[in-house]
Amino acid sequence: MLYRIWTIFIARTKEFYRDRSALGWNIIFPLLIIIGFSVVFRSESSPVLKVGVLKPLDSETRIAGNTQFDEFLKYKYIDFIEFASREKAIDSLQKFKIDMLLDPQHNTYFINDSSPNGYIAEQLLKGAGTTNTFFSKHSFKGRGIRYVEWLFPGILGMNAMFNSLYGVGYVLVMYRKNGILKRFSVAPVRPFEFLTAQILSRMFVMLATTIVVYIGTVLLYGFQCKGSLFTLFVVFALGGFCMISLGLLIACRSDSQEFADGLINIITWPMMFLSEVWFSLEGARPWVQKVSQLLPLTPIVESARMVMNEGATLFDIRYQLLYLIVVSGIFLLSGSLLFRWQRK
Repeated sequence: MLYRIWTIFIARTKEFYRDRSALGWNIIFPLLIIIGFSVVFRSESSPVLKVGVLKPLDSETRIAGNTQFDEFLKYKYIDFIEFASREKAIDSLQKFKIDMLLDPQHNTYFINDSSPNGYIAEQLLKGAGTTNTFFSKHSFKGRGIRYVEWLFPGILGMNAMFNSLYGVGYVLVMYRKNGILKRFSVAPVRPFEFLTAQILSRMFVMLATTIVVYIGTVLLYGFQCKGSLFTLFVVFALGGFCMISLGLLIACRSDSQEFADGLINIITWPMMFLSEVWFSLEGARPWVQKVSQLLPLTPIVESARMVMNEGATLFDIRYQLLYLIVVSGIFLLSGSLLFRWQRK
């Protein structure tokens, strides 16, 4: 039995590595995302608001005594953008390209009532120069986490998800459609051996590409994993196993590549947006957060972030790992029971 599993494992792994486009896509795509976001968010103090200012900005042409405007220009994290044309500046404001428009010559400002950032900019302008406060300040010192560092575990989790679902679910459907599974059904190979080899092969490929991407980003940007690399490996091994099991469930009976592709898209898109890959759901509606916790990608991303950014241990992420084990068992059992070799 082990020999048959090993033979199928080698054959499937070689099939993947001989497909240069798939190999390159699995490694280059996540690297490109990280590089792109690191370029966009290259500064640790990126501007939060964008305020347009009509030229000229020199004090001689402005109305005298406008200290409020001078104080407002001193605020940090606001990108002040000069506009020579009022029409162009108004157009940018209406299209949400800027949050507020200031006209220092006439002491007027414009905001878009539909823009939350515009409201914040307006309140900041009204309070500019005011020093009276009833609150005392306490500062937190220490290096925070950059957005790219927060994003990195999510990209790895997303890459593992696509690698597993398309690498197993889509390929098995193609095998069934092309009659390859029909040949396996008359070969001295049991379904359990075939599926085990598929799972092991895809886990090997997924973990190998994840390690390559991780090493590449560490060398490029010096990311540091505060926790144990072994713990991080366990997270992605269990996460990959969960996603592969889901892929087997998707491919257990279908013989249509179009149907499988659509089904994988329906499953992956909600996970991309609700599993906090790109942004946090802090403050989202309670039902959205509950749905997010049910998605298999959420515990993968959550536990990977805890390990990489907070130094969490296996005990700290025990609930996420336990959930992945339970969900993987349900997916694998359902897929095995429903699996069929041939088309109808």
